[in-house]
Amino acid sequence: MFRLLLLLLLLPFAAFAQPTNTRQLLPVPTVTQWGAGRFALPAAWRVRFAAEPDPSVRQAVERFNNWLSTQAGGPKKLTTSFVAAEPAALVIRSNGPVRAALTENEGYSLRVLPTGIELSAAQGVGVVRGLATLQQLLTRIKPGGGFYFPETTIIDQPRFAWRGLLIDAARHFLPVPVIKRNLDAMAAVKLNVLHWHLSDDQGFRVESKVLPRLHEVGGANGYYTQAQVREVLAYAAARGIRVVPEFDVPGHTTAWIAAYPELASNDSTYAVPLRWGVLNIALDPTRETTYQLLDKVLTEMTALFPDEYFHIGGDENDGRQWRRNPRIAAWMRENGFVKEKDKNQVDKHALQTYFNRRMLQKLNALNKKMIGWDEILGPGLPESTIIQSWRGQKGLVEAVQQKHQALLSNGYYIDLNHPAAAHYVVDPLPASSTLSAEEKARVLGGEAAMWSEFADSVIIDSRIWPRAAAVAERLWSPATVTNVPDMYRRLALVSDQLETLGLHHRRAPEQLLAMMAAGHDVAPLRTLASVLEPVKDYKRHFQGFKYTTQTPLNRLVDAAPAESEAARRFGATLDSLLQQPRSAQGRLSTAPEARRLLRRVQAQLKTWQQNDVRVQPLLQTNPDLREYAPLSTHLTVVATLALQRLEQLEKGQVPNAEWMAAAQKQLEAARQPAGQTELALATKLGKQLLMLP
Repeated sequence: MFRLLLLLLLLPFAAFAQPTNTRQLLPVPTVTQWGAGRFALPAAWRVRFAAEPDPSVRQAVERFNNWLSTQAGGPKKLTTSFVAAEPAALVIRSNGPVRAALTENEGYSLRVLPTGIELSAAQGVGVVRGLATLQQLLTRIKPGGGFYFPETTIIDQPRFAWRGLLIDAARHFLPVPVIKRNLDAMAAVKLNVLHWHLSDDQGFRVESKVLPRLHEVGGANGYYTQAQVREVLAYAAARGIRVVPEFDVPGHTTAWIAAYPELASNDSTYAVPLRWGVLNIALDPTRETTYQLLDKVLTEMTALFPDEYFHIGGDENDGRQWRRNPRIAAWMRENGFVKEKDKNQVDKHALQTYFNRRMLQKLNALNKKMIGWDEILGPGLPESTIIQSWRGQKGLVEAVQQKHQALLSNGYYIDLNHPAAAHYVVDPLPASSTLSAEEKARVLGGEAAMWSEFADSVIIDSRIWPRAAAVAERLWSPATVTNVPDMYRRLALVSDQLETLGLHHRRAPEQLLAMMAAGHDVAPLRTLASVLEPVKDYKRHFQGFKYTTQTPLNRLVDAAPAESEAARRFGATLDSLLQQPRSAQGRLSTAPEARRLLRRVQAQLKTWQQNDVRVQPLLQTNPDLREYAPLSTHLTVVATLALQRLEQLEKGQVPNAEWMAAAQKQLEAARQPAGQTELALATKLGKQLLMLP
């Protein structure tokens, strides 16, 4: 049986169509066949290994057992144990330890029968992935009732070997418990790389024993001791997750220069900055002393981080400090780093390529493979450098065409507050790709990116989850898995599961709302917050509120969801209503299903319509909330417009030009941001209701 499953795992992904019954699984497995039976969770959960397991596999099963016991009501209601012989609820067949490496086989097969469960994997990490699926299969019969696993046969393996999440601990320091619980969430959705962004202009976050001023100055408001780094590395490795560190050079290095001014490209002195933005402050790549210092850091940090890959950043350096320094500019001319068409004009990119080659030479000597952002791609860059494209699909294509391996992050920037669907439709290898088979093989996968200008240790979970799970599915599941409504249905279930793992993605925003309510009824404020979203992209920097690294992230914009689930679900229900057949006069259907949907939509709109009178007293008396008062008023206006339009549709009436003009004007006002938030409902309703014939 196991050999057959391994053969099936080798089948091309094109052989598998979009599954029609995904149930609660995310990512969707490669092959799933459901049965009619179920395996009821017994009071005594016994696990048997077909052969003596590696300790790391046994520990993974122990973690699963502990989680299962907690879900079933604690050890008094469920006992767990390992047994050497039948009977056993779960039988595990695997070889080798749990390793976190790019070349590990993460495939597994899972078979649930009414008599028990069998999990098979070629390597230990496959057991970890299979247990994550088994967690999602656990089903409660009814509230307060027992649990079961549905009968199924699953054969699964990832589409891409590199499925990452970048967590930026440089701009806002994130304590170890925050990193750990996000590693648990990553394992739950089968992400396997933590890209740990550890240095930037605003901070250097790892203890350095050879150059201690790096963390003493750059990490004055928080850094990881080397012992803590090893703790995180072990925690990640046990879950089959690699940790790739990023120490960004030569730009984004103000914290380095504040600690060691001799690295600077000019004569200015710097402190660790409090402001955000691209500062265009860079190391001096023309001095040998710069490389001597970097050699010390790289030697120390590569020894601390065991993964074979090491990220040097290399992004957003426009070279202005190099061009403006006469000594550096003269050095560039002497060494031929000039524009081809104008030998008097220095070439910043050529100098950075020289710097990159020096970094690559050092990292190769330390047995590491170098990764950099797509700005480093250019003539003369050795093919062994891995390119991570954040600026567009074009960068990834150019990289693999120039024989570099590549990763995609463009389209996966979850810090920009775009909906999960926007990330879900982005594919490192879209169907329209014209790359050759050899070039496609160089695409390692991709990474969701969570930059932390507007996410501290309190709210970062809510900015990552559950939307990062949509990226996880895109990178794991077959390319044919593209059903957006079904993804959202399962994303809600994953969000519930993440709570059982200790994530704060729901808890922290609720705590912020309770703090803002200051003892008053929080429900009206919650209703308002649920239909707000932070402004998209980088607009938050430019809307009248000056942020620094010391700005508390405790306003309504920070409690608002990155994607309003309330507005999205309402929009889906409204779509269902409007898709119902209408009479020849354009009236809404009077069929039972249409009437049910109409009542549901009207009830929600009336709740929003009436919320303003309930929440305005709190908004007006709290100076920190007053700026959101216009959005509450707009919510009432938008809900009223929607109710009026539905009444027109019920009667088969076409709105007159005067009503339409007034409605458009009101919706336009409602779409204006306030307090760096926008009313998620305004755009959706304008498209759904006002554009109807």
